[in-house]
Amino acid sequence: MNEDVSPLAGDAWRRVAERVAAQHWPQATLYVVATPIGNLGDLGLRAWHALARADVIAAEDTRASRTLLDAWGVATPLMAAHRHNEAAAAQAICERLAQGQRVALVSDAGAPAVSDPGARVVRAVREAGYGVVPIPGPSAVIAALMGSGATSDENPAYAFAGFAPSKAAARQRWLRTWCALPAPVLMFESPHRLAATLADLLEVCGPARRLTVARELTKRFEEIATLPLGDAAAWLAADAHRGQGEFVLIVHEAVSAPADEDGDDQADPQTDALLDALLESLSVRDAVRVAARVTGQPRDRLYNRALARKEQHA
Repeated sequence: MNEDVSPLAGDAWRRVAERVAAQHWPQATLYVVATPIGNLGDLGLRAWHALARADVIAAEDTRASRTLLDAWGVATPLMAAHRHNEAAAAQAICERLAQGQRVALVSDAGAPAVSDPGARVVRAVREAGYGVVPIPGPSAVIAALMGSGATSDENPAYAFAGFAPSKAAARQRWLRTWCALPAPVLMFESPHRLAATLADLLEVCGPARRLTVARELTKRFEEIATLPLGDAAAWLAADAHRGQGEFVLIVHEAVSAPADEDGDDQADPQTDALLDALLESLSVRDAVRVAARVTGQPRDRLYNRALARKEQHA
C-alpha cells in the first residue's frame, strides 16, 4: 500500500474545510475546544476553525498552546485562564462576550473543564447568559478505554475518578471507595507516584484484579498493557521507560465469585471492598442497605458479612 497521501486528499480536505467554514459560528459565544493530548495530528478540523475564528484564546498555559497554534498556523492572540486566576479570567471573558467577541477556551491537552481548569469559566459564561459551544476531540479517558477492552456495548458503564490523593492513607481510602464500584474505574497518575499507587491497588484489590496501564497515549512511545495487579510491579520494573510519561490506569471490574451452595455468608472481594468503604462513614444497617441495593445480594448475608468486616477492622 502506498503510504504517500494521494493528491486527491488535498482536494477532499479543502472541500470539507469549506463545509465546516460555512457552518454557523455565532458571536458572543464561548467555544470550549478539546486539543491534542500528544499527537498534533489529532486536532479536529472544527476545532481548528474555532481557534482561528476566535478573537482571543483563553489558555491554561499560553506557552504550551502557542506551540500547538504555531504548528497549525493559527495567529489568534492568547490570554491566561488557569486555576490560579480563573475567577478573574471568567470576568474578563464575559466582558469580551458582551462586546460580541468569540472566545475559545483550551487546556494544556484534552478537554477543558473536565479534569482541567475551565469549569468555573463555563459556569460564569452560562450564568451571564452567553452561549457555550463544546467542540469535542481527543480524550485520554476515551483513548484508554478504546485500547483496553474494559467495557463493551453490552456493559458500557465506567467511572472516571481523576487523580488519586497524594498521601498514602488517604489514597487507600479513596481507592477502596472507587474500586468497590461495579464498573471499570479510570484514574490519572503521575510518574513519581505510579509505583506507590500500584502497591496500594494491590493491597486494596488483591493480586487477581485486572489492571490496564496506558502511558503516553497518542505519542510515539504509546504503550497499553493489561495484566493482573499481582504482576504490575514486575511489569513496571522490567523497563525503566515504563515509569516515564503520563498515565491512565483502568482498574477492571472485579469478577464476582459464585454463590456458595450452602448459602453461608462468604462474600466476594468486590463486596468486601464495598462494605469496607461504606462502613467508614455509615452504620452497619445503613451500609447493608446500600450494599444490597448495589449488589442485589440478600440483606441477611450482607449483614453477617458487614459485622465480620467491622470486627476485623476494629
